[in-house]
Amino acid sequence: MTPEIKQRIEQIQNGIVPKGYKQTPFGIYPANWVVGKLGDYIEEYSVLSNEIETYPVYSSSRKGLLLQSQYFDNREAVKTNLGYKMVPSGYVTYRHMSDDDIFYFNRNTTGKTILVSSEYPVFTNSEYGCLDYLITLLNNTSRFRYFCRTQKMGGTRTRLYFKRLCQYRTVFPHITEQLKISEILNTQGKVIELTEKRIEQLKQIKKYYLQNMFPKHRETVPKIRFKGFTDAWEQRKLVDCFDFLQNNTLSREALQAGQGVAINVHYGDVLIKFGEYLDIATESISYIPSQSIVDKFKGSLLADGDVIMADTAEDETVGKCSEIVGLRGKVALSGLHTIPLRPIKKFASGFLGYYMNSGAYHDQLLPLMQGIKVTSISKSAIKGTNIYYPDNLMEQASIGQFFILLDNFITLHQRKLEEEKRKKKSLAQLLLSGIVRVKV
Repeated sequence: MTPEIKQRIEQIQNGIVPKGYKQTPFGIYPANWVVGKLGDYIEEYSVLSNEIETYPVYSSSRKGLLLQSQYFDNREAVKTNLGYKMVPSGYVTYRHMSDDDIFYFNRNTTGKTILVSSEYPVFTNSEYGCLDYLITLLNNTSRFRYFCRTQKMGGTRTRLYFKRLCQYRTVFPHITEQLKISEILNTQGKVIELTEKRIEQLKQIKKYYLQNMFPKHRETVPKIRFKGFTDAWEQRKLVDCFDFLQNNTLSREALQAGQGVAINVHYGDVLIKFGEYLDIATESISYIPSQSIVDKFKGSLLADGDVIMADTAEDETVGKCSEIVGLRGKVALSGLHTIPLRPIKKFASGFLGYYMNSGAYHDQLLPLMQGIKVTSISKSAIKGTNIYYPDNLMEQASIGQFFILLDNFITLHQRKLEEEKRKKKSLAQLLLSGIVRVKV
């Protein structure tokens, strides 16, 4: 950030109008920007159709436009009395009701005309507006979110009809500057999109190797193997390879964040925060506040190499595992809805977590799961499952290290993605406020 921009930000924060700027009812903006209504920059499109055989039906969500069959779990579209709103390629639509006062605007980038609910407003730009600029303005500014909150007229939902949307007032740059701002933000958006695609590719690569570097149930040789290893893998019952430790039953309310006398690994940590290789030294999780609680649950004290299985979830991630590493003298306990397992025999670090999250092992758990909305699996059920492993520790270590390096590579790209998103958010704030000007 240049000294000139820093000075401009400081002046505006102190209520000083910099040279080339003016005071408006909405704050300090560039002198050539104009106060106006959004309705001057957009035009409604209200064409209905019931041709669901010709045009795909979509739903508007905060994740973008999704096929209705995908959004509603394979529910197929049917013809209605009114029909559906048509959304030509490049036009914008949004869900007109919100439970939390936030509305999200999606542009149709499918390259073809689609259909959405007849209740959804559809619009394009007028000659004075650039759609990409306007969408960024609506999706990313606190001023517009405040405007949305003021639309609540009782009840639990907020409604934002097109006529009311058009009444939104703010300060707009000329169309040429709108286009230039959009070009800059779209360029940054493409960087984000490419990074997201790369992450997805890496995840698919990992999935492929997880499926092929471990033998399937009742097989003893994997499809893909490191050179130099040819022996058949061992097959054993889970109960013959692990001791079952005690887990504690502390709820989130009984724990604390930041620090405490011991680390607590909750089932949600395994399901959401961590992967197959849980390095406690580098992760932020909840803590047990008192030594008396630790003493009560001594049977759930963890050691490096232990495996924690989540025994409860709302989907088939039940049975997901994390292998504990990096304790380095720290005290850690296995928490609510977990099954802590301690290997009886020696396994190479990194191998167990990846093996027990692979389809080779997890497929055995699916028939053992109980429940409908919330699914669970019991200690007694998993005791009879089989595990397969190479007796050669070098092969185990090679497999574990391969997946650890792959996960580290994915993590680097995820950090890059977050950084690029922060850059775009910062750019949007500076450009949409006019603090940073573009040459047109």
